[in-house]
Amino acid sequence: MATPVLETRDLTIRFGGHVAVDTVSCAFHAGTLTAIVGPNGAGKTTYFNLVSGQLSATSGIVLLGGADITGLGAAGRTKRGIGRAFQITNLFPNLSVVENVRLAVQAKARGASGLFSRWSSHADWIDKAEFYLAEVNLGGVRDTLAAALPHGDKRKLEVAIMMALEPDVFMFDEPTAGMSVDEVPVILDLIHKLKARGDKTILLVEHKMDVVRSLADRIVVLHNGRLVADGEPAEVIASPVVQEAYLGQAPKRAAEASHG
Repeated sequence: MATPVLETRDLTIRFGGHVAVDTVSCAFHAGTLTAIVGPNGAGKTTYFNLVSGQLSATSGIVLLGGADITGLGAAGRTKRGIGRAFQITNLFPNLSVVENVRLAVQAKARGASGLFSRWSSHADWIDKAEFYLAEVNLGGVRDTLAAALPHGDKRKLEVAIMMALEPDVFMFDEPTAGMSVDEVPVILDLIHKLKARGDKTILLVEHKMDVVRSLADRIVVLHNGRLVADGEPAEVIASPVVQEAYLGQAPKRAAEASHG
């Protein structure tokens, strides 16, 4: 099998005596969407923070394309191709919607330019920013300050910014959290489109099991910081360990259910 785009080996973080993520080893390949699920406090977002560089691991390593990136911070990992959408939006609130995306387009263009390359013009960056805004249905509010957007539109703007960085790995931490029923399909359609391209690696933390079922090729389950299940969605959802850890079903009942 080809080298994983992203891999963690024995990834661990301790906060005092508490082990929040405990020796998690997992590999992710291009063209796949993996949902990471588990009960509250299972370590899902902490694992995301370790992968994207917001937190430094106590032990273990993170590999991107086979290269060890454990020593890089969040900015370094973004430059290498890891894109992260946060559970709580992470925007420039006092800049307009289009300027938020334009900065991401510009950062990507400069990062890709060699010493003798021609840089794109400011107008080109704006054109590209407007393309990504159209993708998330925000073209009509291009000149609005990011701070003035409703929560759902802030989430969509954050996705547009991540798309503008053109990462190899897309990480979505509860992308539909706080959105109205009408807003959710826009984000889910975007994730479907990214998945359909077949060349991106997508990780998704999501509590809504209907969303997980509709999107995921694979489910990874964390419980008390440990990886307790990993496989195809139907198989994982039906497993006794998931019935107990994620759905709150007693082990005995889960075992009986698995035998019909």
